[in-house]
Amino acid sequence: MLKGLILGSFLFLSSLYAGSINIAVAANVSYAIDELKKEFKKLYPDTDVRVTLGSSGKLTAQIKNGAPYQLFMAANMMYPEALYGDGIAVTRPLVYAQGGLAMLSDSKKDFSKGIDIVTDSSIEKIAIANPDTAPYGKATLEALKNSNLLDRVEKKFVYAESISQTVSYTVTAADMGFIAKSSLYSPKMSQYKKGIHWSEVDSKLYTPINQGIVLLKNGQKNSEVAAFFTFMLSPKAKQILEEFGYIVP
Repeated sequence: MLKGLILGSFLFLSSLYAGSINIAVAANVSYAIDELKKEFKKLYPDTDVRVTLGSSGKLTAQIKNGAPYQLFMAANMMYPEALYGDGIAVTRPLVYAQGGLAMLSDSKKDFSKGIDIVTDSSIEKIAIANPDTAPYGKATLEALKNSNLLDRVEKKFVYAESISQTVSYTVTAADMGFIAKSSLYSPKMSQYKKGIHWSEVDSKLYTPINQGIVLLKNGQKNSEVAAFFTFMLSPKAKQILEEFGYIVP
């Protein structure tokens, strides 16, 4: 119903006001956003979608401080719900995808051990996203705590500011990292094989990562922003997200 209202209110103006839109996107979506933009461009060839990537917490802080974003695609529901509560977002947050957590190593590992592999003596550094600002980092702590492993391995942590930076740290400076499963579906990550270099973290160990999208006050009268919002909830966008390892509603 919400999609229909937005379309009915704004979409008919799209051909009259072609231009650029500014969206804030959680770093874990960086691997899928180019494909999403490409598909949207087929529908709205005159619209330039400008993307700012970052951790959901930092993007939220920027939005609260007046950053000119018009749409926010967060890595969980907490941040867009807070913006809606503050009146900065003008639509209730909707789930556009559900993310998954994975363990990655640049070298071959015995992932048959499951998450217990983090206690191996060969793993001296573990990259994780900052749990204070990145939902995937928070999920990592939750999974390790629920496995009774957190106290044993916390000293190994190397903190990154976002989940994309965590991937970078994992393959350059750490022995293993906890990353968004979606990053492994990027063509740039094709050399890493499931069961050899990476494995999913049991989803029962952490709260489901429901990723939320919300229309911001800066974009409430912009038909192209409304069109992208609607596109992100469309079957085609969901298909793309599924191809990048997400679960979609």
